[in-house]
Amino acid sequence: MRRTGVVTLLGAVLVTAACSAPRTTTPSPLAEPAPLTATPATTATPTPATTPPPAPPCAVTTGACVSLAHGLAWLLRDGRVVRGPVPAGFGPPDQATPAGSFHVVWKDREHRSSQYGTDMPNSVFFAAGGIAFHAGPLDAPSHGCVHLSDADSAAFFDGLNVGDAVQVL
Repeated sequence: MRRTGVVTLLGAVLVTAACSAPRTTTPSPLAEPAPLTATPATTATPTPATTPPPAPPCAVTTGACVSLAHGLAWLLRDGRVVRGPVPAGFGPPDQATPAGSFHVVWKDREHRSSQYGTDMPNSVFFAAGGIAFHAGPLDAPSHGCVHLSDADSAAFFDGLNVGDAVQVL
């Protein structure tokens, strides 16, 4: 027998076997789906979709709050959080961001550090030694300042006034 004859013979055997197998009822393509069986209700406790942001740990009601331990900052006005928590970057141990209670001393939208020669956009100065909130990389240490993203530093610049309280914990 030639090769094509073997293939034809095998194909015929398979078709015959499939056709001669006992038939089971097959749903028609237009048949209704089988009804779903009801499952008993469970009494699972609902979980909140999102965890509320942490509250500022400071006593400041108008000004800024900074948590060194959590790498976060808040902008507050009349006891309400108006921005935050937002991620913040700080100085390394040898140039640590000072902890304590301060007040905004002055602001400069386009400040350039005379000591380090770097731009400090949206600077809000609050501690001795030129320590300020300003735009800067969150993943690179500052020289003691509080680095914020561009958008957050602009919000802090616009939201803080000279004399406002700043607490760094």
